[in-house]
Amino acid sequence: MSYDQLNYRVSAPCIIDTGIVLNKRDMQKLLVDLGRVRYLHIQDGQICTEAEGYILEVFANPQQATLVANHSLYLNVYSFDYLELKQSPDKETYFDLVQEGGRLLRLIPLNNPLQEQFNRNFNAAALDAVMDQVLSSNWDTQIDEDDCPF
Repeated sequence: MSYDQLNYRVSAPCIIDTGIVLNKRDMQKLLVDLGRVRYLHIQDGQICTEAEGYILEVFANPQQATLVANHSLYLNVYSFDYLELKQSPDKETYFDLVQEGGRLLRLIPLNNPLQEQFNRNFNAAALDAVMDQVLSSNWDTQIDEDDCPF
């Protein structure tokens, strides 16, 4: 069988909990729903800044900067050469955004996406139940007023 006869196909990467992400769109997907994070600005292995913040925007634009100020993070994936997924000794995943020249922005999620989704679903269900009660009590009030002879 010759090389031409082979149905050669390169699979897309599959990264599970650890690995290096080069594709800017994949980097965006990983970062967009992180929410609240602890972040470390590391230069040449030394921690320059450590704080907590909230990721407000993740975008891909080679003409704009990544901005971190006032506990707000606006992340441009074009500011970084790659993203490295790592795990802590407790098996918690964190994200290293790496720039050539020894600069690194480490993002450690402070919220659990599973818990966040549960809270969103629970809050929506609770709101629906409250609205049902309000609407049904409103109907009861209208019926009572219609029966009132005054």
